[in-house]
Amino acid sequence: MENELYTINNYGRIEINLKEYMDARNITRNALARAVNTRFEVIDKWYHGHVEKIDADILARICFVLDCSPGNIIRYIP
Repeated sequence: MENELYTINNYGRIEINLKEYMDARNITRNALARAVNTRFEVIDKWYHGHVEKIDADILARICFVLDCSPGNIIRYIP
């Protein structure tokens, strides 16, 4: 198996729907950034679903502040 190239086809994707969750509760990105104690740019990436790598600490803080579980704001799409 030396020098073998592996390709993964159609393995699905992760979708972040923090925007819908926040909009339904009338919470601004600025307010969430302050409550989570992180930069606005970090929350803005989550809000727009442009997170490249999920930071478990940020996710835990978001869930704590919004009183939700990770499954409320992220989901796997096969």
